[in-house]
Amino acid sequence: MAPRIPGHEQPVGSTRTLESASDGAGGSLVKRTVLPGGLRVVTESVPGVRSATVGLWVGIGSRDERPDVAGAAHYLEHLLFKGTASRDATQIAEEIDAVGGEFNAFTAKEHTCYYAQVLDEDLPLAVDLVTDVVFGARCADSDVDTERSVVLEEIAMRDDDPEDLLHDTFVETILDGHALGRSVLGTEASITGMSPVALRGFYQRRYRLPKMVLAVAGNVEHGRVLRLVRKTLRDRLSGPGTPAAPRKGRARVRTSRKLVLRPDDTEQAHVMLGLPALSRHDERRFTLSVLNAALGGGMSSRLFQEIRERRGLAYQVYSSVASYADTGHLAVYAGCQPERLGEVTAVTRQVLAEVAEDGLSEAEVARAKGQLRGGLVLGMEDTASRMTRLGKNELNYGHYLSVTDTVARIDAVTAEDVAALARALLRTPGGPTTAVVVGPYAHDDDLPKELHEVIA
Repeated sequence: MAPRIPGHEQPVGSTRTLESASDGAGGSLVKRTVLPGGLRVVTESVPGVRSATVGLWVGIGSRDERPDVAGAAHYLEHLLFKGTASRDATQIAEEIDAVGGEFNAFTAKEHTCYYAQVLDEDLPLAVDLVTDVVFGARCADSDVDTERSVVLEEIAMRDDDPEDLLHDTFVETILDGHALGRSVLGTEASITGMSPVALRGFYQRRYRLPKMVLAVAGNVEHGRVLRLVRKTLRDRLSGPGTPAAPRKGRARVRTSRKLVLRPDDTEQAHVMLGLPALSRHDERRFTLSVLNAALGGGMSSRLFQEIRERRGLAYQVYSSVASYADTGHLAVYAGCQPERLGEVTAVTRQVLAEVAEDGLSEAEVARAKGQLRGGLVLGMEDTASRMTRLGKNELNYGHYLSVTDTVARIDAVTAEDVAALARALLRTPGGPTTAVVVGPYAHDDDLPKELHEVIA
């Protein structure tokens, strides 16, 4: 097997085998080729499936926007589906529907992905559609105006969903002043004021081959995928470009204690408590995954058992982790009756304090690791999940981490590792540094004292 060097260091024109069937992981074969111009093509051949998923990952997201064009990456994602030099929007929809496939996209803080899932026999169509949309979009003025209304509707829909509004407000609060804190959707003002010229400029400057990874998983063969890509992109695959290195954050994110209320006429109070955590480059990220799973990742988790099962204070309660190139955060969400908000807050802080002080039991850690292993392996039944792993690993880390290697990293986490990380992250004086509430309260003073104590 060829040396497993990072994708951004691999010579242009070369191919590397990242995993062979003999390595395990269900007998998959993973290869990477760096094409002229800096485009990386990573494929995973999975015997026995009848589908293929093609994803074109662009290392551009909402954090790459200036404040005056906040939401441009997501707006552009919408716009690229409106038509190319060879297809209009209707033709794009008709071609994917005619083969029973799925063609969609999503924008995140640090990347955008355009993907198509089809029967393996329709792989040529999937590659052609994805590359045509990303590289051949017209970005016509009339389409910009049409999609402006659609994006504004999406913002309105977010504002009508208390949990979505809560999440965006939480991230904006805990990452205050950092580009990562801005909503992927942008604001009504930024979307209303964004011109076609500004969007086209963002597209032309940012969508470059060195920042792109084409990931394909399923009943595919690497050489065939390369031939299809060369056929569809032709002269675009040229020039001296080399793949961009994985993004490394430059700014240190500083947070202060904050309580934010978003008044809303809801039946429930929605609360999110959180604190800073780890960047995705931190070697303790697998330990953090175990800690998060044990805290609030399932029905046996500490938070679920304490808040829902023992006390019946909330129907839904969970914890979550987000990790970026610079930083990350750990958050706890609960939705409850307004009169129970104080007790939910108090119990959450108590659980976090106990875990910070005493760690987790061996049984809790074992269950959390089992949950992570099962979720990872079961997810590999789907070619879209495999494609996502390929694309994210290549874009974020520059290398491929197999399922076998990932499971080994999870299994290596000990209760002592979890306890040490819990002490480092959770033993902030007073507990969480950020508290956000969406609910039927007019003023901060209407919130229970337990929430004010979070930021005291």
